[in-house]
Amino acid sequence: MTRILITGVSGLLGLNLAMDACQNHQVTGVANTHSLAGAPFGLIHENLQNFNVIPVLLEQVCPDLVIHCAAQANLETCENDPAGAEQINALLPGELAYQSGKRGIRMVHISTDAVFDGQIPLPSSLAPIREGYREEDSPNPLSVYARTKLEGERAVASANPNALIARVNFYGWSLSGRRSLAEFFFNHLSAGQRVNGFTDVYFCPLYVKELGRILLTMADLDLHGIYHVVSSEAISKDAFGRKLAQQFHLDASLITATSVMAGGLKAARSPNLVLSTEKLAKALGHPLPGIATGLELFFREFTEGYPASLRGMNG
Repeated sequence: MTRILITGVSGLLGLNLAMDACQNHQVTGVANTHSLAGAPFGLIHENLQNFNVIPVLLEQVCPDLVIHCAAQANLETCENDPAGAEQINALLPGELAYQSGKRGIRMVHISTDAVFDGQIPLPSSLAPIREGYREEDSPNPLSVYARTKLEGERAVASANPNALIARVNFYGWSLSGRRSLAEFFFNHLSAGQRVNGFTDVYFCPLYVKELGRILLTMADLDLHGIYHVVSSEAISKDAFGRKLAQQFHLDASLITATSVMAGGLKAARSPNLVLSTEKLAKALGHPLPGIATGLELFFREFTEGYPASLRGMNG
């Protein structure tokens, strides 16, 4: 049984990963201030921005594997507080990588597809993807969030060359019910409210439970370096909302097709975040999941009461 330490365990990825992993592994989650009532895994409250607690935490838990999910992922918050974003997204991962590497602890660091500027042409095929950004392509971040996440990648790679860096884009059910794009569409459409769908932003969303299981497999394979861990298919955000509406039997006509430029967002968004998963597919020996399978799992967990059970943990 692997001892796994997961940071940011109250976040969307951290919580879903911990809920799955604790069925077969000894999991300890780290949260800053958020309580998790009845969590089926160990929980420690620490502010990791105080770097002095990191070695103490690692000695206390003695993990075999650290999965670093904690981040400031709100793009608008990052624009308004660049120094805070740099502390959380860039400096903290580097320190955690250094302290983990010094103790021979494997580390998985969660990064983002947003490190790219999205200026390459769209692939000729979105399902499955035949072209897209590869791991060796040069990043060009457009926002404070993306810039600090790229700095975090580089800090981790410098401090611990054996670390695994996963560039991701994911959705799923969260503690608050308001953390992912899928929840955004579901909440508004379920309430009969109109919502915008961006027709000029393309991405490769992967269901969070699929992402978590793939990350654990990658750790078991002892992969290191940068990998793109996203869906094998790409889609516009507008089309994603419409597919979700169809899956949940909601009214897709409530989605207004529009441009991201009309969204009034402060932080710049990359229009084309289509990532190639060829490198990871080769390492795993099979393609990554497509969009339909993820939405089916997202729907199934809704019917089984999973989102309600997560909200019940929101202490």
